[in-house]
Amino acid sequence: MTTSESEEAGDDAVDAEEEVERSYAVVLDYLPHGRPGDDRPQYKKSPLAYALGESEFRLLELTLDDEADVSIGDRIVLEPDAERKVVGRIREVGYDDLSNAAHSELEYVVEEVVDRNERRFVDFYNEAQPITLRLHQLNLLPGIGKKLRNDVLDERKRAPFESFEELGERIAGLHNPKGVLVDRILEELRDEDLKYRTFVE
Repeated sequence: MTTSESEEAGDDAVDAEEEVERSYAVVLDYLPHGRPGDDRPQYKKSPLAYALGESEFRLLELTLDDEADVSIGDRIVLEPDAERKVVGRIREVGYDDLSNAAHSELEYVVEEVVDRNERRFVDFYNEAQPITLRLHQLNLLPGIGKKLRNDVLDERKRAPFESFEELGERIAGLHNPKGVLVDRILEELRDEDLKYRTFVE
């Protein structure tokens, strides 16, 4: 291998390193003494956190290391495993399994995740598709009926939407494009019996 080839190989390794997909969870509640209903002696209980996975909006119970320094609102790396510092075990839970504090944080955290990933959620408006002949993904959003749906579909043919602000400007009647997404995500998190899911895996 020549020097230039080895340099190119080195560059590829750096690129691959930078492309590692990290998945995060945001802490909804931190229980330093474990679950309140756990009757085991304290020394057998690990600290726990309830968290929301950012990419698929999964509700999680994280078992943490004893020395973990975690607060509500912290973002914790879940993957890759090599970068997972304080989390031991990850368990998926339902909305009803969360603590009261986690319930009250959930809306703020969902809103933060949507804010932080604005491009991804604006693209939902650009790319949403029909589910059935009569139902479109856009109709799953609270307050979006046939007229607003058709306005979005017509406008996105002219040019893709670039931001929530632009969506609000171009679609008369869609006053809070971010808010209706947040409301739908919360509905999918709270109601396990929903027939159609778009955001929550």
